[in-house]
Amino acid sequence: MTKIEKAKLLKLLYQYRSFGFKYFKEYKPANMINQKISSNLAAMSDKVSNCHLCSISNSRKNVVFGEGNENASLMFIGEAPGANEDEVGRPFVGKAGMLLVKIIENVLNLKREDVYIANVLKCRPPNNRVPTLEEVTSCKPYLLEQISIIKPKIIVALGSTSYHHLTGDYDMPISKIRGEVLEFADAKLIPTFHPSFLLRNPSAKKEVFSDMLKVKKLL
Repeated sequence: MTKIEKAKLLKLLYQYRSFGFKYFKEYKPANMINQKISSNLAAMSDKVSNCHLCSISNSRKNVVFGEGNENASLMFIGEAPGANEDEVGRPFVGKAGMLLVKIIENVLNLKREDVYIANVLKCRPPNNRVPTLEEVTSCKPYLLEQISIIKPKIIVALGSTSYHHLTGDYDMPISKIRGEVLEFADAKLIPTFHPSFLLRNPSAKKEVFSDMLKVKKLL
């Protein structure tokens, strides 16, 4: 391990310790979710709004913390905010967001405010590029803390980036794993295609429809 790698690991350990974690194993969320930590999402949002752990904090307009029912049984987790989300500080408010709301309302027979919606990253990467591992490593503890507070029954991972970083399985394509019901600590994790992918590939909507029927059955 190089000095730079050691420094990055040390920064991560200090960050986890500031959240109250006494022990953790990266990408083993069950050990994290059971920790007794802050139960106040509003206080956590204030903390995240002042985060400068990675370089993209310098280019953001707004932190996109997440929103929805704090006691939701269902949580959607995407990749990162886009331009529209960065502008207003809310997740999934662009075209992909409108499609997600249609899925929530028309397939699951729920309202947007009944679920909780968040992203792996809380800030928009420049030019909407894919988040780097370093950025995810800095931001992921916030997401894990949100999950531990909300305690959803089901988590839907929207897209490959969300699935890969939630599970640590970087080899499995989303096309091969989507629709599977996986164990994720005390929740069920169901990966599916990201709404932005559906906008580019409308024919994939039938697969997502099938995945959401599984979600509905488990709720």
